[in-house]
Amino acid sequence: MTLFARDLSSSEGNPSPAMVDPFGRALTYLRVSVTDRCDFRCTYCMAENMTFLPKKDLLTLEELDRLCSAFIAKGVRKIRLTGGEPLVRKNIMHLVRQLGKQIGSGLDELTITTNGSQLARHAKELYDCGVRRINVSLDTLDPEKFRKITRWGDFAKVMEGIDAAQKAGLKIKLNAVALKGFNETEIPDMLRFAHGRGMDLTVIETMPMGEIEEDRTDQYLPLSQLRASLERQFTLEDIDYQTGGPARYVRVAETGGRLGFITPLTHNFCESCNRVRLTCTGTLYMCLGQNDAADLRSALRATEDDGLLHAAIDEAITRKPKGHDFIIDRTHKRPAVARHMSVTGG
Repeated sequence: MTLFARDLSSSEGNPSPAMVDPFGRALTYLRVSVTDRCDFRCTYCMAENMTFLPKKDLLTLEELDRLCSAFIAKGVRKIRLTGGEPLVRKNIMHLVRQLGKQIGSGLDELTITTNGSQLARHAKELYDCGVRRINVSLDTLDPEKFRKITRWGDFAKVMEGIDAAQKAGLKIKLNAVALKGFNETEIPDMLRFAHGRGMDLTVIETMPMGEIEEDRTDQYLPLSQLRASLERQFTLEDIDYQTGGPARYVRVAETGGRLGFITPLTHNFCESCNRVRLTCTGTLYMCLGQNDAADLRSALRATEDDGLLHAAIDEAITRKPKGHDFIIDRTHKRPAVARHMSVTGG
């Protein structure tokens, strides 16, 4: 069964069809992992010696463009490119350029989440292609701790990338994973740093995905606890601001900036989920925290006619679950979902 609603938020004022899941949620946001590879090995995200997908298994950039275009035709208004690290994918700017051409004619926004390592050389071209906002993952402002948490990362290079992005005109939101015993006391300084440079900051609970060397039960920091700590020195006012993602925002009176909280464990955000996730192999995950998925690559490669592809998308959307099952297994130390975050995209 194909489910449709009418979305009247078209940038051109014309109604366009929107996919609707079995629980009445319009799906207007597609996150696309263009590669599972990354030039960092963040301890909460990956094992140090990762085995990545063979390059022959990846969709071509042209195939990714065709898939994204199919979703736009079906009502997706926002696309975020993720990874791994999306900017390490060879010729990735070709895909960015092609998708950027659809902004204003079906697509409202094209964004990207990056670790910042490649931003210095790509920032201007990202802006020229129509990207206006980016997320930069940054968990600490201490260069030594940054090297420890990323294993391979260069803090100075990321700062250079942030400088280049702001110079190019890109608005930046910093994403920090809150990790007990690592950066919980740094969050106030990170908040001041971000807001002092006109950037938003979002803190995220660690998600139990993929086998890593670390014990996530030791890393987990409930954001309810972090917020209570922040409120001892800041005045936090809940606001209605949204970017299309799961973050709930507050305004910080002392800085005038915005602070977001993403809480997949302490307070899940499933009731308002408008997202599906596409991997670099053409697998569609209807939920980040579930293993059920749809193979779109077969439909994509079976014929040049998009009818089969659209039908495969429709069928997948009918299986979108009501919510995720993120639970940290404290007894067996196992992740809730076996695949690493880099496979699905952050």
